[in-house]
Amino acid sequence: MEDLRERALAWLDDDPDPESRDELRAVLDRLPSSAADLADRFAGTLEFGTAGLRGPLRAGPNGMNLAVVTRAAAGLVGWLTARGAQGPLVIGYDARRGSRSFAEQTARVATGAGREALVLPHPLPTPVLAYAIRKLGAAAGVMVTASHNPPQDNGYKVYLADGAQIAPPVDREIEAAIQAVGRLADVPLGEPGQVLGEDLVTSYVDSAVAVLDPDGPRDLAVAYTPLHGVGAAVLGAAFARAGFARPAVVAEQAEPDPAFPTVAFPNPEEPGAIDRMIALATANGADIAIANDPDADRCAVAIPDPVRGWRMLRGDEVGVLIADHLMRQGKHGLYATTIVSSSLLKALCAARGLPYAETLTGFKWIVRAGDGLVFGYEEALGYCVAPDHVRDKDGITAALTVAELAAGLKAELRTLADRLDDLAAEFGVYVTDQLSVRVDAPHEIQDIMAHLRQKTPGALLDEPITSVEDRLPDADVVILRTETARVVVRPSGTEPKLKAYLEVVEQVVDDDVAGARERATASVRALRTETAAALGIW
Repeated sequence: MEDLRERALAWLDDDPDPESRDELRAVLDRLPSSAADLADRFAGTLEFGTAGLRGPLRAGPNGMNLAVVTRAAAGLVGWLTARGAQGPLVIGYDARRGSRSFAEQTARVATGAGREALVLPHPLPTPVLAYAIRKLGAAAGVMVTASHNPPQDNGYKVYLADGAQIAPPVDREIEAAIQAVGRLADVPLGEPGQVLGEDLVTSYVDSAVAVLDPDGPRDLAVAYTPLHGVGAAVLGAAFARAGFARPAVVAEQAEPDPAFPTVAFPNPEEPGAIDRMIALATANGADIAIANDPDADRCAVAIPDPVRGWRMLRGDEVGVLIADHLMRQGKHGLYATTIVSSSLLKALCAARGLPYAETLTGFKWIVRAGDGLVFGYEEALGYCVAPDHVRDKDGITAALTVAELAAGLKAELRTLADRLDDLAAEFGVYVTDQLSVRVDAPHEIQDIMAHLRQKTPGALLDEPITSVEDRLPDADVVILRTETARVVVRPSGTEPKLKAYLEVVEQVVDDDVAGARERATASVRALRTETAAALGIW
C-alpha cells in the first residue's frame, strides 16, 4: 500500500490538470477504504493500441485524463518528427466530457514541438476528421472520441497521412515513443493551434453528396436519431444538399449530450437504443429510419415490417444492400469485408465478376484490403462507401447511400425488404447471429479458446465439419465450416468478451423465400446452442 501511495504522489506531482489532481487527492484521503479504487487506477497504463486510447475518465495512468493525453500527444508528435513526417497535425473532437480540452492540449503539444496544429471548428463526426487529413495534407490526425462507449469513457484515435487508422507495427512504435516521454512538466506547450472554419465542413458535405447519382429519385421520408451525438447537423445538411427532405429527428436525442440521458448504452445495436426513433418513424409514416452512433461513423437502418412493425437491419444486410446497389450502378473495383461478416458479399462478387477481399476485423484492415477498393464494410454497422472521400467507416455517406437506394426502390413501388428478398432468391438466405461471452478475467478467454482448439467438434447442425482454420499466430481466431454453416470465434478487441459469429445459408426452394428464411433462422438458433457447448460455456 505504501508503494502504491508513493506512485500516486509521484503522479500528482506531474499531473498538469488541477481537477484530476484534486480527484486523486480525494482518493488518497479516503485510504484505506479507497484502496481498491486506487489500485485499479494504478493497475497499469492505458495502453496505446490500434484503436488508440480508450478508457474511463478518471485520474491516474489507467484512465483518460489530461496527463495521459499529454503523454500520448508528445509521443505521437515525437514519432512523427523522428520519421520526418511533413505537414500539420489535424485534430477533431466530439461532445463527450473532456473532448475539447484533450483536443486543445494535443494542439498545444504539437505547436510546442514546432508542428502546425489545425483544430476542427467545433464537435464534429469522426469521418469529418478522417476527410480533413487528406484534404489538408496533414502528417496525421487525432480524433478525441469514445464512439459508442458508455458516458464515463473517452478515447483518442490516431490516423496517418493516408487518412486511415493506424495499424501494426505503427501502433507499437507510437506506444514506445509514448513510454519514452519523460516528465510532463518538461513537455513544451505552445499555442492552441489554428481553428479551422466552416468551409471544411461544407467541403466534407459536398464531397459526401458527390457519392450519389445527382439525377436519382429523392422522394423519401426518413426518421433519424444521432443518439445524443454530433451527427445531426452534418447529416441534415448532407440530406438537404443532396435534394432529400431533411429527416425528422428524435427531439430528445437531437442535441449532443455527454450524459446520454435517454439510453442505457449509446450504441444503436443495444436493446432500447433506437426505440424513440422507431416511435417517431411510426408516427410520421416514415419509409426508413436511420441512426448514427454518437461520433457518426456507424450507421444503423430500420425498416417497416408487416409482421413485426419495424425491425433494425443487421449490419450484414445493410452492407450487402449497399454493395449490390453500387455494383448495379457500375462501380467496378475491389469489394471487401471481414472474416466475421456474412459470406454473401463473396457470393455477389463471384457472380458478378468483381474482385473480393476478406480481412481481419477493423477498418484499419478493410481500407488496406488491396488496390482499387470501392467499398468495404463490417457487420458492426460500419461502411466505407467512398474510400476516396473517407478512408474509414463513415455513417453520413452510408446514410446517404441507403437513402438513395430506398428512394429508387420507392419510385418502383418497392422497398429495401423487397431487394433483400431478391438477393435471397438469387443467392440463398444468409442468416447471421452472434454469441458473446463476457468474462471477469482475461485468462478466461484464453481458457475458452484453448478448450475449443483441444476439443474441436466434429459436426455442427448434424453436418460434418469440412474445415478448421486456426489463424494463430497472426490472429487469435478459429473458423469452423460445414457445408451450410460457419462459426468464427475470436476475443473482442475492445471489451472483456469472447465473440462467436454464426452464419447459416439456406437455399430457396420453389421461390419460397419466407420458408427458407424461417428454416435458416431456426438453424442459426440451434447453431448458437451447439457453439456454446463447443466453447464449454453451457
